[in-house]
Amino acid sequence: MSSSQVTAVPTSPPKTIRHTADFQPTIWGDQFLKDTSELKTIDPTTQEDYEQLKQEVRWMIMDTSQTHAQKLHLIDAIQRLGVDYHFPKEIDDALEKIYSDNIEYNDLNTVSIHFRLLRQQGIKIFVVNVFEKFKDDEGKFKASLINDVPGMLNLYEAAHFAIHGEDILDEALTFTNTHLKSMVSSASPHLAKQINHALNCPLRKGQPRLEARFFMSVYSRDDSHNKTLLKFAKLDFNMLQAMYHKDLNDVLQWWNNVDFISKLSYARQRMVEEYFWALGIIFEPQYAFGIRSMAKLICLLTLIDDTYDSYGTIEELTLFTEAVKKWDFGATDMLPDYMKLIYKTLLVFFCEMEEYVVKKGKPCYINSPKFWVGDIYLRFTLQRIVQGYFSEAKWLNEGYIPTFEEYISLAAETSAVELITSVAFLGMDDIATKEDFDWISTNPKIINAARLIGRLMGDIGSHKFEQKRGHIPSAVECYMKQHGVSEEEAVEAIMEHVANAWTDVNEEMLKPTAISMSLLERVLNYSRVAHILYKDGYDAFTEAYKLKDQVVLLLKDPVPLQE
Repeated sequence: MSSSQVTAVPTSPPKTIRHTADFQPTIWGDQFLKDTSELKTIDPTTQEDYEQLKQEVRWMIMDTSQTHAQKLHLIDAIQRLGVDYHFPKEIDDALEKIYSDNIEYNDLNTVSIHFRLLRQQGIKIFVVNVFEKFKDDEGKFKASLINDVPGMLNLYEAAHFAIHGEDILDEALTFTNTHLKSMVSSASPHLAKQINHALNCPLRKGQPRLEARFFMSVYSRDDSHNKTLLKFAKLDFNMLQAMYHKDLNDVLQWWNNVDFISKLSYARQRMVEEYFWALGIIFEPQYAFGIRSMAKLICLLTLIDDTYDSYGTIEELTLFTEAVKKWDFGATDMLPDYMKLIYKTLLVFFCEMEEYVVKKGKPCYINSPKFWVGDIYLRFTLQRIVQGYFSEAKWLNEGYIPTFEEYISLAAETSAVELITSVAFLGMDDIATKEDFDWISTNPKIINAARLIGRLMGDIGSHKFEQKRGHIPSAVECYMKQHGVSEEEAVEAIMEHVANAWTDVNEEMLKPTAISMSLLERVLNYSRVAHILYKDGYDAFTEAYKLKDQVVLLLKDPVPLQE
């Protein structure tokens, strides 16, 4: 063979590079997947006792013989025990009466509860002169206040309802935060537990069902607690938990029937946590369809997110993005095999949403020339989200680091707050109107605030893990590069954006509100879920073992009826 002759060597096609994340499997196994015959049911006697107790609590709220201070403490207990959803009109009437009577209180504890309860109700009680009486001649909060631990705790909670320009509440938050931390070591174990809980998660940012579970243990140790109210709250919690077991079982059955676990092993298997997330937004039993639908939606969005972030090539993602634009079962043929399952399941889910709207007798939501709420509107919203995912994937593919502002602008789409809120509203069809869906489309301040809270908190919690595997720069990296600062400085600046967003939430929930308070609470609750998942500086949704205790409390272990 001459030196000029070269034998051709067969070459293999270049290996596909995938930024797989190596997510941990679910920590739950089949614990929540049961035969329907194994699921808990409520016996008739318990149901009868429950209804009687509920009526007694209603009478308590309506009792006119109580002083305003007594009524405030009762309503506070009812709300913190998580049973206020049974008595919205009675509580609203009672608080409106208290507000209109304009009684002045002198002790820090009652003043703080009064302020917080009215703000929670959307009543714009002005902060001027409310807390000034607790300041000294130098304009600082009196040092003697630190001897009133319940008052300090409630002042701390009240301060989280500040709106823009309320400097005195900013001062109150700094004052109480500093002194409560120093009180922990000298407080009794029971009181230290309350202080630590509040510092870790103030009421305004807490998941309502988890807060109810915690407060039951606090309230039962109060010598003056109302036994009827406590018993009712425990029964209510356990009855809801039994309903959640059935609904979660249905969601898990759906997921297993589609067989995502074996066919798409690259994605996070977080169905229990996704149901937990949905419950954080809607928990009331009459909205079971809405809870299940949101859980399924979050499952699908997580799956699509992981496909764009952790597995799909840019060529495959281009095809999937185009298929979502086409929105037709015939587009399935253009996709790689692993994407076909995602696409078909997605289309079927949105068809179910449209069928639900029609079944409820509200076809105007779908056919209105101005706005669509059924399959068409939800489809358009999802298409924008998927286009956002694709833009992020292109950034990664091109090695582009956006500015912080560019990143936040795109994150407004990929956060999916608008879509999740829309499905929540659909699940609350007895309240939501077409005008409420119109409102969502106007990009209201509270929706944008929820986007910022969710995305920025999530980025702070997950960016280190994500950068190890190859991921688009998070808000942290974008801010660091743009401003030439350290990670610590970037996180501090980003948390200022988060704090400002919470203030926007507070402002938007004061009357007169753009839509009903009950609907606005779903956007508030989205922000609360984000706080729970990311508040400790890590991603408890992805690292699900860090969320285990909360899931057990909410979904697994019933409340003991006897202490």
